[in-house]
Amino acid sequence: MTLSDEARTRVEDLIELQPTKNADLQERWGLESGSEVHSYLESELSDYYYRNENSLICATPAAVELAGDGESSDGGQTVRGTPLQATIVDVLPEPESEPQSVVATLHDVEEDIDTDVDDVRSALHMLSDKGVVERVRTTVPTFRLTLDRDMLGIETDDE
Repeated sequence: MTLSDEARTRVEDLIELQPTKNADLQERWGLESGSEVHSYLESELSDYYYRNENSLICATPAAVELAGDGESSDGGQTVRGTPLQATIVDVLPEPESEPQSVVATLHDVEEDIDTDVDDVRSALHMLSDKGVVERVRTTVPTFRLTLDRDMLGIETDDE
């Protein structure tokens, strides 16, 4: 599927804002309604977005590949995130290491951030949606980084 310049820019918006809502895209794209956003997504970007378990709009791996999301010439990646997500990236195992559970991740971040298991679980899934974290399916969901730690960056609103 060949995309127009406008569609490519909108794929980049999906990546930047993910996970996001119709209203956020409506505002960014200057559209009249959430229905208009939905119609555009379905007609122009169907291969480049999906809705996560909370019905929020996320970019597919194909979208990230198309846009080269935040990839630097050294193959690194930078995405927007929260301070909790940045801390999680600091403590998760490297790509070839044994993945760790949500609870183990919670214990690793507790000394830096006051949080609970639901917040950590949500942050891990959001990082997975952004392609930063790999979810390894075992009896208990476990997670690890998709790239070496020194190749990843999380930009937060605090910076």
